[in-house]
Amino acid sequence: MPITPPPLDDRRFTQLVDSTLARARVHTPEWTNFNQSDPGVTLVQLFAFLTENLLYRANLVPQRNRARFLQMLRLPLASASAANGLVAIANDRGEATVQTLPADLEVRAGAVPFRTQLGLEVLPLEARVFFKRPLAAASQSPDLMAYYRLLYASYQMPFPDDVQLYETVALDPQVVDSVDLNADTIDAGLWIALLARRTDVPDVGPDPWKTLRDRLGGRTLTLGLVPALEATSASLTPTGQAQPGQMLRFELPEVKADGRVARDANDRPAPSYRQLEARTEVDLLSVPGVVQLTLPGAAQLRPWQDVDPLEGGVGDMPPTLDDPTLGSRLVTWLRVRVNGAAQARIRWTGINAAPIRQIQRVAAEPLADGDGTPDQSRRLARAPVLPGSVTVITRAGDEPPLTWSEIDDLAAAGPEVPVGNPRSTAREWQADDSGRTDVFELDAEAGELRFGDGLRGRRLPLGARVLAAYAFCQGAAGNVAEGAIDSAPQLPSGFTVTNPVQTWGGADAEDVATGEKQVRRYLQHRDRLVSADDFEAITLRAPGVQIGRVEILPAFHPDLVPNEPGAAPGVVTVMAIPKLDPGQPDAPRADRLFLNALCQHLDPRRLVTTELVVRGPVYKGLWISVGVETAAGFAIAEVVDAVKARLRAWLAPVGPNGDQPRETPLFSARSVDPARGWPLRTPVASRVMLAEVARVAGVLSVADVLIAEGSRAAADVIGMTGLELPRVLGISVVSGDPLPLDALRGGSTGSATPTTVSLLPVPVVPETC
Repeated sequence: MPITPPPLDDRRFTQLVDSTLARARVHTPEWTNFNQSDPGVTLVQLFAFLTENLLYRANLVPQRNRARFLQMLRLPLASASAANGLVAIANDRGEATVQTLPADLEVRAGAVPFRTQLGLEVLPLEARVFFKRPLAAASQSPDLMAYYRLLYASYQMPFPDDVQLYETVALDPQVVDSVDLNADTIDAGLWIALLARRTDVPDVGPDPWKTLRDRLGGRTLTLGLVPALEATSASLTPTGQAQPGQMLRFELPEVKADGRVARDANDRPAPSYRQLEARTEVDLLSVPGVVQLTLPGAAQLRPWQDVDPLEGGVGDMPPTLDDPTLGSRLVTWLRVRVNGAAQARIRWTGINAAPIRQIQRVAAEPLADGDGTPDQSRRLARAPVLPGSVTVITRAGDEPPLTWSEIDDLAAAGPEVPVGNPRSTAREWQADDSGRTDVFELDAEAGELRFGDGLRGRRLPLGARVLAAYAFCQGAAGNVAEGAIDSAPQLPSGFTVTNPVQTWGGADAEDVATGEKQVRRYLQHRDRLVSADDFEAITLRAPGVQIGRVEILPAFHPDLVPNEPGAAPGVVTVMAIPKLDPGQPDAPRADRLFLNALCQHLDPRRLVTTELVVRGPVYKGLWISVGVETAAGFAIAEVVDAVKARLRAWLAPVGPNGDQPRETPLFSARSVDPARGWPLRTPVASRVMLAEVARVAGVLSVADVLIAEGSRAAADVIGMTGLELPRVLGISVVSGDPLPLDALRGGSTGSATPTTVSLLPVPVVPETC
C-alpha cells in the first residue's frame, strides 16, 4: 500500500468554531451573545469554513512532496514472496501407461492454488523406501548368534565371523521421523523398491512384469527428496559460496543375462550396480528438491533371480521383502547412497515428484488506453505482484503488437526518437540501438507500472490498447501444512496428489510502518553491507522469511567461542531467529530453509572481502524453582501465574522489538535493548531473577530462587557465551520454600549405547507366530 504521512493539522470545522468562541470570552468580554443568530458567530463560522479548506490544501502539500521524495529515493515497500513446496503425483487407478504432465499444472490446498515448476513423466509405479538399521550390540545376545550358526549349518554353509546384524526399517513417518544415512544405516544408503501397482495384472510367463518394464525402459524417473531441516549454519566465504557437489549417487542393479548374482573370492554375493545420470538444480542435502533419473532399457530393469534365502540382504544385496505380496510386485531396486562423510539426514523420498510455487497468473488484463503523455502510470488489479513476471503488450491501429519489458530504472532507458551523437562533428541522427526503449518500471508491492517520458523510455502511444500479463501470490497464506494439497482439477482420472512436507518461503508484503523506518537506513547503506546497522536493516528485509530477531556480531566467529566480538577480523556473524516455530514456539529454531533464504539475500550485498556466517541461536536449557510469599488480598494462583509469565517474558529469546530496525541516530554506538530479547553474552543470575520476581504485584517477599542448567546442580550464575540464549525447560513457583530442582526435573536422562560396526551386514530374521 502507498506510504501515507500524517496531516499537518487535522482540525475540522466544529473544532475551529468551538476553539474561536472559547477564546472570544477571554479577549472580548463585552461579547456575551453566542447564539447561532448572532452576527459575530456567523462570521466565526464563515472563517472556520475557509480555514478548514486551507488546512485541507496544506495537508496535501507534504503528502505529495513526501511521496515524490520517496519515489526519488527508489525505496518501494518490499513485495510479498511466493511459497515453495514439493508434491508427489501418483497414478493409483488410471491406465497403466506412462503419462507426461506439462509444467505449470495447478494443484490446490483448499482455496490456495499452487503451480508445478517442472514437467514430469508419471510412471505407473508404487515406491516403498527402506534402510538397513544396525542392530544394537545389546540385542546381539549369544543365543541369537547361536541360532544363526545353526541356521547356516542346516544349509551346510559356514557362518561368517565378521557379522553385523541389521533390521530392515521402512522410511515412513509412522515408523521413523528421519534417517541419517551415515549414522543410522549400515551401508550409508536408502533402498527404494519400485513396485507394480496393486491393481495391475501380471503377465503370463517367466517374467510377470515384462509389459510394464517395456513401458518404463528409457523413461525419466523424477525422484523427490526432503532432507531433515534441523538447525544448522551457513557461511559465505570471501571468495563466494561454494557450489555443492554431487553428494548423492543413484544406482540400479546391474543384472547379467542369466539373472544370477556374481560371487567374490570368498564365494559371497558380490552384486554390481550401474550409476544413473542425475540432473538437479538444487542441493538435495540442504533443501527439498527433485532429481531426474533416466532409466536404462527394459532389459536392465529387473532384480536378481534365484537368490539363496540365506544370501538375501547380505552385504550389498537389497533387503529382503518379508511381505510376499510386495515381493511378487517387485520390478527393480533403486539405491541412493551418500558420498563420503557428507551430512545426509533424509526425512522423505518418493517418485513422481515435482516442485511447486504458490502463484496465480493473469493472462491479459486490460488497462487504460495510452494517451501519449509523458510519465504515464497504470495500476494492476491484483497486488502484490511477483517481480519479473509482468509483460505488457500494446496494440495501436494496424501496427503490429509492441511488447514492453520491465526495467529497474527508467533513467537507464533510451529515447523513443532519434538523437544526435554529441561526439560526432557531423551531428548524425541515429536511433537508440540499446533495445531498452519499450520498457516500464514496476512497483511490485503496489502493482503500479510507470512508463517513460519519451526521453527516458517510450511513452504509451495515443489510443493504444494496453494488456498486461503477470503473476501474483497470497504471501504467508501459501505456507500450508503437510498433506494439505490434495486436489488438482487438470489431473487425469485416477491420479492423486499430495505434499509430503509443508510448504515454505511465503511472506506477506512489507507494511507501511516498517517500510518508513527503512528510509533513513537506506540513505546510509544504499543496499550494501558495511556497518552493523546495515547488516541488521538489510537482513530484516529478506524476502520469503519472517524474522523475529536479528543480532549482528562484527569481527566474531562462533566456532572460536569463548572469544569476544573483535577477535576475528574480516568475519561478520549474523544470528537470526524466526518469528514462528510450531514445534518449539518458546524458542524458535533456524532451519536450513530459513538460513538459505538469508544467505541468498545477503550474498550479493556483502563486500567481497567479508566472510559472513549466518546461524541460529544456541539454546541453553534452564530449570527454575521459585518460592514466594503472597501479600494479603491477592490470590495465590494469580500471583503464581503472574510470576511465571514475567520470568518467561524476561528470559524470552525474542522480544516485542526484535523484528524492527533499531531506532538510533545514524552512525551512533549500538546499545543493548532488552525489548529485543535476552541480550547475548549476558549471564542469568539467581539474585537478579529474585529482584525481577519481587517486582510482580502481589509478591510480599521471595523465599529463594533456584536455577540449574540441564541436569547439572543448582548454580547462582549460569554463563552465556557466543550465540547462547536461555530457554526455560521448566519453571515452578510455589508459596513458601521453592521446590527442589530434582523434583522439578523428574529424573535424569540416560546416554545412548554406542553401536559396533562389523564388515558383513546380515539381516535379522523376523520372529513369526
